[in-house]
Amino acid sequence: MSRDPLTLGRVIGDVVDPFVASDSKFTVTYTSRQVKNGCELKPSAIAIKPHVEIGGNTQDLRTFYTLIMTDPDAPSPSDPTLREYLHWMVADIPATTSASLGVELMNYEPPRPTIGIHRFVFMLFKQVGRQSVSPPPSRGSFNTRSFTQRHGLGSPVAAVYFNAQKETAGRRR
Repeated sequence: MSRDPLTLGRVIGDVVDPFVASDSKFTVTYTSRQVKNGCELKPSAIAIKPHVEIGGNTQDLRTFYTLIMTDPDAPSPSDPTLREYLHWMVADIPATTSASLGVELMNYEPPRPTIGIHRFVFMLFKQVGRQSVSPPPSRGSFNTRSFTQRHGLGSPVAAVYFNAQKETAGRRR
């Protein structure tokens, strides 16, 4: 049985097909907390857009990436009729930089899960060229597989996900 956290968390299967991650650096950080596969973050901690760092070959000035953040469990994990809900999309991110230098195709919408534990997935795709990705028509019922196929993005070069659920007064610390 696979011990890959993306497989165990059903990100591979529900969102993307199996892939081989590149050796490039890919970190997603909210304030001072780096996202690790399967970690739990409170909605209050993810209200502000995260900092995303992308590594790669510093000599390659022609490589650009697309960052996609989705919720495959919208509106609820037991009935994900909006699978996937698109929370953020940034294209034309230069290699060895941060997502802030890319073009935001869909602005960051903070996750606000209402029922159950939701997975929020960040995926990084290598573009075929600059300005080769256009925004989708809507956030709801977004499909990473068909979107990436339509834009020639192929498999992700990296992915990471976290879990979040509605904060209740009793659960806050």
